[in-house]
Amino acid sequence: MLKIFRFLQPWRWSIALLMVLVFFQVLADLFLPTLMADIIDQGVLRGDTDYILRIGGYMLLITVLSISCAVVSSWISARVASGFGRNLRNAVFSKVSGFSLHEFDQFGSSTLITRATNDITQVQMVTIVIARMLLMAPMMALGGIIMAYSKDPQLTWVLAVAVPVLIALVLFIANKAIPLYASIQIKIDRLNVTLRETLGGVRVIRAFNRVDHEQQRFHSASHELADTYIEVNRLMAFMMPGLMLIMNLTSLAVLWFGFIRIEAGTLQLGSLIAFTQYAMQILFGFMMMSMMFNILPRAQAAAVRIDEVLQMQPGIVDPTEPQRSIAPAVVEFKGVNFRYPGAEVLALKDISFRAEPGKVTAIIGSTGAGKSTLVRMIPRFYDVESGHIEVGGVVTSKYVQAELRERIAYVPQQSTLFSGSVRRNLLVANAAANDSQLEHAASTAQALPFIKELEGVWEHDLQQGGRNLSGGQKQRLAIARALTRNAEIYLFDDCFSALDFATDAKLRAALKREGRDATIIIVAQRIGTVMDADQILVMDEGMIVGRGTHQELLQTCQTYQEIVASQLGVEDVA
Repeated sequence: MLKIFRFLQPWRWSIALLMVLVFFQVLADLFLPTLMADIIDQGVLRGDTDYILRIGGYMLLITVLSISCAVVSSWISARVASGFGRNLRNAVFSKVSGFSLHEFDQFGSSTLITRATNDITQVQMVTIVIARMLLMAPMMALGGIIMAYSKDPQLTWVLAVAVPVLIALVLFIANKAIPLYASIQIKIDRLNVTLRETLGGVRVIRAFNRVDHEQQRFHSASHELADTYIEVNRLMAFMMPGLMLIMNLTSLAVLWFGFIRIEAGTLQLGSLIAFTQYAMQILFGFMMMSMMFNILPRAQAAAVRIDEVLQMQPGIVDPTEPQRSIAPAVVEFKGVNFRYPGAEVLALKDISFRAEPGKVTAIIGSTGAGKSTLVRMIPRFYDVESGHIEVGGVVTSKYVQAELRERIAYVPQQSTLFSGSVRRNLLVANAAANDSQLEHAASTAQALPFIKELEGVWEHDLQQGGRNLSGGQKQRLAIARALTRNAEIYLFDDCFSALDFATDAKLRAALKREGRDATIIIVAQRIGTVMDADQILVMDEGMIVGRGTHQELLQTCQTYQEIVASQLGVEDVA
């Protein structure tokens, strides 16, 4: 946890002031029992009313000072903890934003969300506690021991027995609770994964009547989490009565031996009452520290998980000496090999080809042939294992990532749309685009007709993921977004699959007209989508097994012939 407390650096002076305020609050609280002893011994027992009123006035002023310090220190601690949580969330989000797809795959989106929200909340809560209780408790315990010893050294032996027993109880419970709190965080992740899958796949679940099964999965994950919470609460439920028993027995022992000493004439009544209050302050200080074990173990587990994200070094970083290119955006693969982290088999094997501006390069092949993987290598979502990829004559690893991706417009297989207006979704690719540019891009993508039918047109609100649009509408809107950028390279990763043949043909014809100076790479499953391309790459098991035009591949590539035959029929191939 100490590692992430480096984010408290901007509030170092506030924390210093907080420590001063807590110190004066504790000092005031420790001085009150002594004044109370003086009132009893010097005022009540002697019937000196003036003395009682004068010392009582001092006690009132000290109480006001203590309350003022408590109020101001509470405000400072809340302000520090809130700012700390904000900076920590920003740091985690910035770190995650720089992750490559490998790091996303390694962590998983559900656990990253949990770490950026629930885990940081736990750490923020414990920061408030530490800012006050962890500072106050040791001061109160140590100061109470000193003041109690000053009142009667012999009675202090009662505390010498009680305090180790109390500490032993707290350590025993903490040793049991820390592993359980670590387990809670893991089970929250599992619950989040189940919930995200169930909500995200609700259509499939209902279509296959798997609602009961998914409910059972969720109930199982929820019950595991609840059982762990119950086990932790049992420990905490045992701790509080145990602490109160120790405190009450200690108080009883102090009064027992104190009255013996009063009868012997070696202790005054006021001093005994003061000693009793100091004993309670000492035990209360230790009790405050023990109460922190309710949240410290869980916060420690959360801090470790947050620090794992912050310490993770992205696998893809910008070069120390970046290069730029103003040459035409020719995309060239030269002997590229790639495998996913942890995989034994290469996903791409000795890939070499050249895609030029003004021409359409299409990639076709069976499922799992490596088509999408190949396209994702161009914007450097992954790095090659060997060989290299050039854009505009410069190896992609020599580019600053933002500058490389600025030249590219990418449309993934899954049409990712954001909640908000149609306009907001299109402006993701080009924030400076005006209405005429948006309309032109939508017209090219064959999306303008259905956009104009939407209520509010460009201001029509889309649900998260574009759930209030059809599959074809989402694909056309995603393509329009890419065209808004007016990029040098367009990557279309099987994003025409939900379009009918007529719309597909119109869109490809419009792309050829609008992308005369751009390099266009299209991944597709349908022969009709690729057959007009200037260059077709046929992939199988991560390798390019054929290249050429449609007519050339019909004569030279058996894999292509089989794909055509499966879609158009033998007669059409002939």
